Amino acid sequence: MDRQKMMEESFRLAHQEFTNNLNASIGILEEDITEAAELGEICTDEWCRATEDYLDDLAKMVYSISEPRWFSKEDSMKISHLRHRVHDLYSKYKRTNH
Repeated sequence: MDRQKMMEESFRLAHQEFTNNLNASIGILEEDITEAAELGEICTDEWCRATEDYLDDLAKMVYSISEPRWFSKEDSMKISHLRHRVHDLYSKYKRTNH
């Protein structure tokens, strides 16, 4: 039983670090998109392609996170928040891109 608790705690800590890193990545991309929107210029093809690829990768990562039954409500809310941020960021990118 102690071994199982250690494994769960280890997984929880790894998950927490992963979600924190995803959150930071979303923040960096959000700053880039905001900056592009403020410039008022249509993005270059290269920038648009790279940004959309990065958004797609982030979405795949965030939406593929499974939630074990022993996750806390806070952990589940973090995942939900990340999913909403990626969705909102993609919408913001599309408004900036066109």
